[in-house]
Amino acid sequence: MSTKAKVLVVDDTPANLALVLDALGGAGHDVLVAESGSGALALLEHNEPDLILLDAMMPGLNGFTTCARIKAIPEYRDIPVLFMTALNEPEEKVRAFEAGAVDYITKPVHVPEVLSRVAAHLQIRALQRHLADELAMRIEAENQLSQSLDRAVVLTNRSGAIVFSTHLAAALLHKHYPDFSGTRLPARLDDADAPLAVRHFAEPGRDDLTMLVLEEKTAEPGPAALIRLGLTPREAEVLFWLAQGKSNPDIASILGAGLRTVHKHVENIFRKLGLETRTAATLAAMDVLRPGRR
Repeated sequence: MSTKAKVLVVDDTPANLALVLDALGGAGHDVLVAESGSGALALLEHNEPDLILLDAMMPGLNGFTTCARIKAIPEYRDIPVLFMTALNEPEEKVRAFEAGAVDYITKPVHVPEVLSRVAAHLQIRALQRHLADELAMRIEAENQLSQSLDRAVVLTNRSGAIVFSTHLAAALLHKHYPDFSGTRLPARLDDADAPLAVRHFAEPGRDDLTMLVLEEKTAEPGPAALIRLGLTPREAEVLFWLAQGKSNPDIASILGAGLRTVHKHVENIFRKLGLETRTAATLAAMDVLRPGRR
């Protein structure tokens, strides 16, 4: 893995600055320079380095304050900061770490040590970015898969815990099993009089994962039926679960939506239907979902 990167060096001492710049440039890094803490903060507005070498003792903003301010900016919080300091007291080292530094180099600097520490932290940062990208892609893929499947599919592991479910599967389980936790299948799922028909599938020769396909034995009108009230598909889903007695946090969990978003949908539903209470909204929904059975 390459450790060539953009490195910001913040130091007000010309001799030390020249030594570090020559070493980093010789190692193939792109080097940015600031001679003060305020200069470093101004430079960050236009350039985002992969790593920062920061002198601890500078006039004006010292390194500790500068580091703390950098770490207070969300987009710069993960940039590794290495202190360069002539201070060797344990208290000062602790102060550096408390400010947000990941390491420190004692002055006068030893070039091989500088390059080794820079390379190590650049590699750690590259690995962190790679893992974050992989995780984001996996989450996105799982979300897309979950939303695109129109079947009620659940995957469970050997212990019976749910490792994946489509939105439709989660909705059916919440609908027919009010105490469904979302993490394990209901104990009564395979009972003869259970409301859902369950088909089990397992790959021959392995028992670590089991796939279940769920179907309602007697399907009643679902959220789509509520669109006729003049609601959007998402508002219809929210009203459906509201009519099942679910709270806004429950609905947010079931739909994979933010709680504030659900609050807004409920407000829109009340406004569109000319209603003021959840009870009135439930009755309006039941007129569509179960006519004559209120």
